[in-house]
Amino acid sequence: MKKRVATVILNRNLPEVTNKLYLKLKKYNQKESDIFILESGSDQKKLSKYYTWWAKDPLVKKNGLRFFRGMNYALRKLYDEGSFYNYDAFFLITNDSEFENKRIIKKMLNILDKHKKLAILSPCSKNWGEKKIIPKNGIKYFWFLYDNALFIRRKFIEEIFDLKKPGYKNFLFDGTNFRGYGLESEIIAKAYSNHWSVAITSSVWREENEKYLLNLSHVIKTDKYDKNLKLYIHEGKKWMKKKYGFSSKWSMNMYVKNFYDKFFEYYPEYRKYKI
Repeated sequence: MKKRVATVILNRNLPEVTNKLYLKLKKYNQKESDIFILESGSDQKKLSKYYTWWAKDPLVKKNGLRFFRGMNYALRKLYDEGSFYNYDAFFLITNDSEFENKRIIKKMLNILDKHKKLAILSPCSKNWGEKKIIPKNGIKYFWFLYDNALFIRRKFIEEIFDLKKPGYKNFLFDGTNFRGYGLESEIIAKAYSNHWSVAITSSVWREENEKYLLNLSHVIKTDKYDKNLKLYIHEGKKWMKKKYGFSSKWSMNMYVKNFYDKFFEYYPEYRKYKI
């Protein structure tokens, strides 16, 4: 039976965590999804036993790929290996993601099938304020998202991907923005400006286990949490200013919201999903 989804898990030096997530997703979602693991410059002794690709050039081994570059790398691998078009959607997640023991991918596929203009779907978190405005087991269309767990329709990716630049720099996301601050806004703007939508659902819950980054940054070989957060914002704001001329994330958000509002003018049948 054809599996409609490719799930990509990003790992860097946390094999036990990644193995556990892989086995859980496989147990409950193997009918719907193939599961791939990208090693983002991991040490050889800290590779997941189920890994698919190992990005290990010197620069990647030194700095890792981070979420957006890593997903560019994995999607490009699937494309180059000839399997990209086998899937209807891609579920892009980090290894610190935690899910319920349910067929979550089937639930997200059902939503994608029902909402024909939906490009990106994100599971909700019980720690987010957004849960208060999303109906039980429902969805709302948003003009902002949190990254690190994105369910993306292949047809949308086909409309915007860049085949001219191989690897991790620019397949779907702009890899020049290393840590990724603002990239979620950019991909949402690309969705709404191309007559697609973006949503968060409460029918699937995803929690981020921050203890790994807080307590094991030395193992992951990344900056400590506070330093990473400062660099994430600082570098992202520089990228935003250079590419868009925006001096703040608020300006970027308003840019995205303009496309969001226009979407409902073009497709009034979806107004009931507007926040």
